[in-house]
Order: sequence, then C-alpha cells, then structure tokens
Amino acid sequence: MTDTQTPASDERAGGRRAAAGATTAARTRASRRLPRVLTRLLSYSWLLIALLIVWEVVARLSPTVFFPPLTVVLGQFAQDWLSPTPQTAFLSDRFWRTVPVSLSRLARGWLLAVVVGVTLGVVLGRSVTTRAMFNPVIRFWMSVPNAALLPIALQFFGVTEGMGIFLIFFGTVWLIVINTADGVSGVNASWLRSAQSLRLPRRVMLLRVVLPAASPHILAGLRISVNFALILMIVAELYATTTGLGRDIALYQQTFQYRQMWSAFLLIALIGVLVNVVFDLLEARLLRWQRRGGLLSR
Repeated sequence: MTDTQTPASDERAGGRRAAAGATTAARTRASRRLPRVLTRLLSYSWLLIALLIVWEVVARLSPTVFFPPLTVVLGQFAQDWLSPTPQTAFLSDRFWRTVPVSLSRLARGWLLAVVVGVTLGVVLGRSVTTRAMFNPVIRFWMSVPNAALLPIALQFFGVTEGMGIFLIFFGTVWLIVINTADGVSGVNASWLRSAQSLRLPRRVMLLRVVLPAASPHILAGLRISVNFALILMIVAELYATTTGLGRDIALYQQTFQYRQMWSAFLLIALIGVLVNVVFDLLEARLLRWQRRGGLLSR
C-alpha cells in the first residue's frame, strides 16, 4: 500500500512545487513590469502634471474670479457633469442635455468630410493631371483660417443646425483630401505593377492594395481633422446655436459664471483626449499588419 501511494504523493508535491514556481515567476514579472509602466506613464504626463500644479499655485497666489484654482474647477466639474445615479451612467442631466447634441453635430459634419475627403483624395492621388488641376484650389481653402468661414456659413445657412455641420465639414475636408492624395500617390510602384500583372479588377486593387498601403497617411489626416472639427464645433456653437457646449460657455461668460465656464473647458479637453485615445487604438488595430512587416517604425 505504501509503495502505491508514494508516487502519487510525489506527483502531488511536484504539482504544488510547479504551481508555486509559476506563481512566483508571475509575481516577479508583475513586479518588474510595474516600474516600467509607472515610468512610462510619468514620462507622458509629467508636463501636464506640472502645468496643473502651476495653475493651482498661480490661482491661489493671485485670487480672481476670472481664473479660479484647479481644485475649485474640479469641484464645479463634479457638480455640473457627474451624478451619483447609476441609471444615468454616473453623468448629470446637464451632461445628457448638452454633450450628445454637440457630439452629434460634430459626428455628422466630420463623417461627411471623411466620405467626401477620402473619395476626392483617392481620385487626386491616382491622377497626376487631376491633382495638378485642383491642387491650387485645395491649398487656397486650406490656407483660409477656419474661424473666418463662420460669416460665410451664417450668410448661406443662417442660425440653423446645418450651419454648424457645414462649418465642421468645410473646415476639415481639405486636410483629409490632401493626406489621402499624398498617401495614394506614394504607394509603392512595384506593388501596383504586381497587382496589375495579376490582372486584378480596379475595385479589388483599390480596396486590397491602394487603400491599405495609403492607410497611414489617411489615418494621420483623420486624426488631425477630428481635432479641428472639435474646435469648429465650439466656434459654431459660441455664436450661432441655442444648444451645445459652446452655447453653454458663451452663456456662462455673459452671466459671469466663470467656474462653470472653466468646468466646461475641462470637459471639452477630456473629450479631445478621449478622441485621441480612440484614434490610437484604431491605428494600432488597423496598422498592425504594417508594423509586423516592418513598414512602420515602432
């Protein structure tokens, strides 16, 4: 009986030792990974942390209603935009009344610019003659300050929803056109020759060769344009709408509610950060195959 139990006991002891070893190795890897993560996080955020500390110190040393301390703004932010109610996703009624309206306006104008901009960019990138014909017009509109388009948009659309959407569209579409055209015209010629030698239909070559190869430029244009779209959304709402974040900021400024105004500024900055994080994840997903092939620098 003792002879039959000894091997089983040895196996159990060996299993326990292996499990303990695996646990220790996992803890060691975690303990080594944590300092690297903290170091990387600090390297990205040290300047922002320093600026926030300077904001708090300067506002405390020179008290004024126009420039409240950061801690006061954070308190107002929680009061304006957050809620303890789980049914509203811990966001306030004011948030749900204001932010979706602005984001809807932003999405409609920007997505229209994406569709038009990518289409025009592909056409211009595939034809040297067409690019030469339209390039001066595109450069002209790109050089016009976006905020200067507001009177033109008001002239054509009046104080309507379409005015804000048009302003966002017109102010961002040229960036997308230029980046897409540059990406398409810069596709490796040997790849195109290989695709043509296989007698691929134009639609397949466009979807399988041209657009994937140009995707880094296209995504770069989309990232820049969405930040411009956010600015244009606020500009449009400051002057010519009755709802939205920009309208709230204008109202707070006119009624001397400066803490609420800074709170809205902070919310807009957080939306901008969130948009850029989404683009980082999108790029990491869509361009993963190019990184594996060594086509992009890590």
